[in-house]
Amino acid sequence: MSEHHRCRWANGDPLMSAYHDDEWGVPEYDSRALWEKLMLDGFQAGLSWRTILYKRDAFRTAFAGFDPERVARFDHTDVDRLMQDAGIVRARAKIEATIGNARAYLAMQAAGEDFSTWVWGQVGGQPIVNLGPIQTQSPLSLQMSKALKKRGFKFVGPVIVYAWMQAVGIVDDHEPGCFRRTGG
Repeated sequence: MSEHHRCRWANGDPLMSAYHDDEWGVPEYDSRALWEKLMLDGFQAGLSWRTILYKRDAFRTAFAGFDPERVARFDHTDVDRLMQDAGIVRARAKIEATIGNARAYLAMQAAGEDFSTWVWGQVGGQPIVNLGPIQTQSPLSLQMSKALKKRGFKFVGPVIVYAWMQAVGIVDDHEPGCFRRTGG
């Protein structure tokens, strides 16, 4: 049985290959899962996705399953605890941003703004199939970054947002010839 042709970045590491084949670029519509993935992409800033992927289970444990209601209640003792957790990326600014982002997520909910509905509303509910060169950011990621920051989110610059858009299937950036690519 021949192996699938996949994006080059996903070859050579079984966990990266499985992530590519089963998750990356698959449209995600669950608000909590979208928020979790945005938080993980924020932790990735300056690091490789491979690092975050290998620590993802530890992140989930450390951040209460990425339950925004629980994370929003974290305080300075939780920040101190997380700074001692070798299983995650111990960056105080990113940890504090995740807690603040849980509060921003809940504020959106309290204002009647469902995170998934808002996110997918930015693209008319349908993934964008990128037919051009793969980018690191786009006008849409810049727009979404600004809108998220206006709502109180941190570590959501346009490059982070674009990587997240790829991960959650808002943008299909699978390479031409990849078995997961849709359209063109």
